[in-house]
Amino acid sequence: MDKREFIKQVGLWSVGAFSGFERLDSLVKSIEHKSAVEVAEDEEFWLGIRSGYRLKPDYINLENGYYCIVPQEILENLIHHTREINYQGSYYMRSVQWDNKRAMCTKLALIAGCKADEIIITRNTTESLDTVIQGIGWSAGDEAVMAEQDYGAMLDMFKLQAQRHGMINRLVSIPNHPLSDDQIVHLYASVITEKTRLLMVCHMINITGQILPIRKICDMAHSKGVEVMVDGAHAFGHFNFSIEDLACDYYGTSLHKWLSAPLGCGMLYVRQDKIAGLWQMYGEQGKKPNDIRRLNHTGTHPVQHDLAIGNAIEYLNRIGLARKEARLRHLQNYWTNKVRHLPHIVINTPADPHRSCGIANVGIKHLKPAELADSLLQRYRIWTVAIDGANVHGCRISPNIYTTKEELDIFVAALQDMKNM
Repeated sequence: MDKREFIKQVGLWSVGAFSGFERLDSLVKSIEHKSAVEVAEDEEFWLGIRSGYRLKPDYINLENGYYCIVPQEILENLIHHTREINYQGSYYMRSVQWDNKRAMCTKLALIAGCKADEIIITRNTTESLDTVIQGIGWSAGDEAVMAEQDYGAMLDMFKLQAQRHGMINRLVSIPNHPLSDDQIVHLYASVITEKTRLLMVCHMINITGQILPIRKICDMAHSKGVEVMVDGAHAFGHFNFSIEDLACDYYGTSLHKWLSAPLGCGMLYVRQDKIAGLWQMYGEQGKKPNDIRRLNHTGTHPVQHDLAIGNAIEYLNRIGLARKEARLRHLQNYWTNKVRHLPHIVINTPADPHRSCGIANVGIKHLKPAELADSLLQRYRIWTVAIDGANVHGCRISPNIYTTKEELDIFVAALQDMKNM
């Protein structure tokens, strides 16, 4: 079997090889005549989607932000890929693994809105963005701008560069309820100096779910000669956007979050003209400076996950990103609208639908976040995560498309019940 035929055969390792998954196509066909907003409120359709998941009955999972449980369809494909690659052994690893990795990058590029040769597959957002942070040739006195609400692993990586190279980190604090896009843009602009080289910004702040005006921030930073790196851990596969439209220089995300790829899948985008300027993390010497693959030499790794990314993309495309986005936003608004007005409740996520989607953060005024999370689990069997810092005090609530309104009603009732705790 020649390489071209083998790659073609690998492309058949997909949902079509399994029985029992035809129901998804039937479900989608039944709602094709409806708008995404109409489908968002179609409980029968989403119950059908839920049936494609294996869910633990011990608790209601409202913590999908760490990583999203994959549908059985994707899981079965991952298992199938694992068996097939084990069957092929080193032949697969030495002959076509890199061709298939590039094929997955092509698929990712189509939904990301960029070029395939600007993408590499990583393990997660941290690896993606750390590749950039450590890849810049920092000198003593150089500056970087970021927010205290950014993810801790990246803030730590900047601190490491400060210790190693003597560069300086400047922090801003993003308001939970901004008055306008301009307020946020001006906040970042206020700390940029002539020594600033890089600005890091979250597309969606992981602890609150707030969506930031990335294009406006990029335009401002570029006008001052500053590169922009976007943390898109919670945005990709969550709501619709194009990386090229954002006009950022670097974008990192975790595919095992809202794309629902298997655990340990991430992606890094580097704009074509920025690739050659990065030092690679690993000692790859065999590729040209502008070849993004030189940033991706991580040794032997579980390549079956690469193939399962393709299955996750196919699953998303069959449901439709517009429908998924509308459903996630609908679920968030469903529960936040029921409690936002309550005197003992603090919502740390903007009410403006353009500033949020599926994730929100809620606190109770007289309870510490850890106490709230513990009570939700022990008394009401609801799984969340406590956030207590960076001006955010509450629990992050992140339903998924399998979440039902009945589950959210239980959560709302729990929040109402806690007023006297």
